[in-house]
Amino acid sequence: MTSKDFFLALDELEREKGISKDKVIESLETALAIACKKNFGEASNVVVKTNPDKFTIRAYICKVVVEVVETPEKEIALEDAKLIKKSYKLGDEVLTEIDPRTFGRIAAQNARQVIMNSLHQAEKDVTFNQFSDKENELLIGVVTRVKDDGTIFVEIGKNQTEGVLTVQEQIPGEKYHAGDRIKVLVKRVRDSVGGTQVMLSRASYMFIKRLFENEVPEIRADIVQIKSIVREAGFRTKMAVYSTDPDIDAVGACVGNKGVRVNAIVSEIGGEKIDIIPWSNDILDYIARALSPAKVLIVQADEDNKEAKVVVPDEKLSLAIGKEGQNARLAAKLTGWKIDVKSYTAAMQSGMFEEMKNSDEE
Repeated sequence: MTSKDFFLALDELEREKGISKDKVIESLETALAIACKKNFGEASNVVVKTNPDKFTIRAYICKVVVEVVETPEKEIALEDAKLIKKSYKLGDEVLTEIDPRTFGRIAAQNARQVIMNSLHQAEKDVTFNQFSDKENELLIGVVTRVKDDGTIFVEIGKNQTEGVLTVQEQIPGEKYHAGDRIKVLVKRVRDSVGGTQVMLSRASYMFIKRLFENEVPEIRADIVQIKSIVREAGFRTKMAVYSTDPDIDAVGACVGNKGVRVNAIVSEIGGEKIDIIPWSNDILDYIARALSPAKVLIVQADEDNKEAKVVVPDEKLSLAIGKEGQNARLAAKLTGWKIDVKSYTAAMQSGMFEEMKNSDEE
C-alpha cells in the first residue's frame, strides 16, 4: 500500500501539533497487526513494515518453514514453501503480503479505533509535556469562546492549545470577547480522562507577581525581591519588597519614574489597588507598614502567639480596617500575624496604654 498523502500529513501533524511522526507510525503498525490477527487468527505472526522515504506501508503474515505443520497460523510445510520459492529450506521465514483492503468491516473499524486512540494519547502527551513545566508562567493568549456560565477558553502556546479560564480565576468586572488578546497565568496542568486540561488564572497573586517581574528589571535581576504578596482580585494587592542593594529603593523600582511601572500593571488588572511596602525584619515596623495607606501610631506584639494590637488615629480607623475588613485582613496575610486594629480613643478606653506602661515598668 502506497500513501504519499498519508506520510505528508504526518509531517504536517508533527510541525503543527508537535506529535511525533514515529509514534503515529508505530501506532499504525500496531493497528494493522491487530486487524490482521482479527482476519487471519490471533495466533498469526504479523509483520508490518513502513518506509516513510518511499511512502509505503506493507503488512505480512510470517510463517516458519517446517517438516510437519502443527500450528497453521505460524508454520508452513517445506513442500508448500518450495511452491512459492524453490530456495526455501527448513527454518526459513516465508512472508506473504496482505492487502488491508481485504479486511472485514470489524477488523477495519478496530484498526481505525487503535489509530485514533493513539493519536489522542499522543496529543495529550504533547500538551502535558509542553505545559507541565510552565505552571506559574505568564503567557499571552487569544480568547476563542465564552460560555454562557462565563467560562472562557483561551488559545495559548505554539500548538494553539485551548486553556480554561473559569469565572473564579477571572478578575471581577472584566469582560472578554472572542478575539481578545489577554495575559494569563498557567495555574495548573492536569491529565484527565478527557485530555490534558490547562487551567489558567488572572485572579491569582502569582499573576501580579509575574507582571512585576516582567515590568521591573531589578526584580528579574534579583536585586529587588518580592518577599511576600497577597491579593483579593479586583480589589487590592499588598506586596512587600526588599532591595539587596542599599543604593536601590525597592519600592521606587517597582513604582517606576512617575509611577509608569506600577500604572502599567494597574491598567492590566482593571484599576485594582496595589500597596507596595518595604519589607522589614523588625516585625513592629513591618506590621505598621503592612496597614498602608493608614498611618499607625503604636504596634504591640505578642511574638509567642504571633498576635499584634495596632493603634491608629481615630479618623484613620476605617482606612486601616478597609471596606469589610479587607485592608486589615490582607495585612494579616502579608505578615502572617493576627492583627487587632483599634482607634486611639478605643485603645485609651480599653486601658491598653496603661497595660503597656505597666509592662514596660516590669
